[in-house]
Amino acid sequence: MLFRLNSVELGLVLAAIVFGATGIAVLLGRRHREHSEMREPFAVLQGALLGVVGLILAFGLSLAVGRYQDRRAAVVDEANAIGTTYLRAQMLAEPVRSRSLALLMQYTDESIRLSSDVPESANAQRTIAAQNLLQRRLWALAGQEVAASPVDTAPRLYVETLNDMIDAQGVRVAGLNNRVPTEVWVLEIVGAAAAVAMLAFYLAVLGRGLLTVMIAAGLVTMLLYVSFDLDRPTRGLITVPNAPLVSLRASMILPPAASGPAQP
Repeated sequence: MLFRLNSVELGLVLAAIVFGATGIAVLLGRRHREHSEMREPFAVLQGALLGVVGLILAFGLSLAVGRYQDRRAAVVDEANAIGTTYLRAQMLAEPVRSRSLALLMQYTDESIRLSSDVPESANAQRTIAAQNLLQRRLWALAGQEVAASPVDTAPRLYVETLNDMIDAQGVRVAGLNNRVPTEVWVLEIVGAAAAVAMLAFYLAVLGRGLLTVMIAAGLVTMLLYVSFDLDRPTRGLITVPNAPLVSLRASMILPPAASGPAQP
């Protein structure tokens, strides 16, 4: 559910959970301030809980960062695969050459569009379907060229890179849909809220440290937000850049650098 929220809504929800738990704990701590015998057990408990939650937060952040890096690498790999396919398509004979180059331009446009679509949304599904259709058309043209020139090198090299391009798209889509399990995020949110609340309760029993608790709650909220934002690749403050694809599409505006084989 949290992945469907925009950045502002996500920040408000996380802040409401953490600061809400902190505020409730402060009120309870002030009511129990006179019970001095509770101070020592709660000091030990909140210290241990903070350590455990720190490990959980670090684990969730590492999972999100790893997936973010994989998505960035997938964009670069797909751009390289499309670029190589585009270059080798220039070596094909007409009319397959011109048709394939035009389709590859459209394919690159769809790849760029996928960078702004929310994973698993209706827009993303339409973009992926459009890419799959273009892949079938490109593969059909490649089959025609191989059938017409079965011993030529250029068509066979083109088919190889076209297959790599199709595989790269599959890897990229899988990476966009590969998120940190919801159970991990629920554990992080509940654990972080409980740890900060325990700290707030203990300091409220002692009668001091309200500012410290608020700062801790703010830091925990920001850490949770960053972790979530890293796992939302197409929106938020931290998105997966599509600069390699944009740069590749800009290079396609120029006339092709090579020409196909001369007609007999």
